[in-house]
Amino acid sequence: MPVRQIVIAGNWKMHKTQADSLEFLKGFLPQLSETSDEREVVLCAPFTALSALSKTLHGSRVKIGAQNIHWETSGAYTGEVAGNMLTELGVRYAIVGHSERRQYFGETDETVNWRLKAAQSAGLTPILCVGESKQQRDAGETEALITRQVNQALIDVDQQNLVIAYEPIWAIGTGDTCEAAEANRVIGLIRAQLENAAVPIQYGGSVKPGNVDEIMAQPEIDGALVGGASLAPDDFARIVNFES
Repeated sequence: MPVRQIVIAGNWKMHKTQADSLEFLKGFLPQLSETSDEREVVLCAPFTALSALSKTLHGSRVKIGAQNIHWETSGAYTGEVAGNMLTELGVRYAIVGHSERRQYFGETDETVNWRLKAAQSAGLTPILCVGESKQQRDAGETEALITRQVNQALIDVDQQNLVIAYEPIWAIGTGDTCEAAEANRVIGLIRAQLENAAVPIQYGGSVKPGNVDEIMAQPEIDGALVGGASLAPDDFARIVNFES
């Protein structure tokens, strides 16, 4: 069995100025002194905070991630960001295909695939998000939808440089966590579709200090993509330092 990397990533979404970000680090970084080196810790911050974080985190064990990346390296794409703009700032990861991007900004399986390939071409590790809505789950479509999202997203994508996050949309920001055993089952389904069984697969959706130990105890789950609970230094530190 290949050893799979554990990746705990905080997705700050549209929160935190540069000043807020640096204040967060004051409370967060001291709590990582005992954290296992086997755990990759990532902060996916707004574009405006990436430079300040990069300077402060240089040489630390915390990696920086972006929340999106465009599929072209340059061009007339107002409001978008290219891979080399991110790597210049020391960014190492990029979230691709988050449900909020799909829901509010017209992201499709095809554009997700383009963004994944662009991230890899720039030397970034993409975090591919997949997941079903409450309506789709209630209609019994979870397996078919997840299968389609994974297969379409990964066309011509290098599975040696990839993280996947299973985020059931109905559990994002709702306080409703997917049962740990069910998350484990769906993540096992995702893994069965991969050519590289060692791809780290995270769970995301209302991960909190109170449930992270149970989630991370599941054999298929290799980490967490954390939204609201990553905004508070103590909460995110507790998640990073989950007890296995």
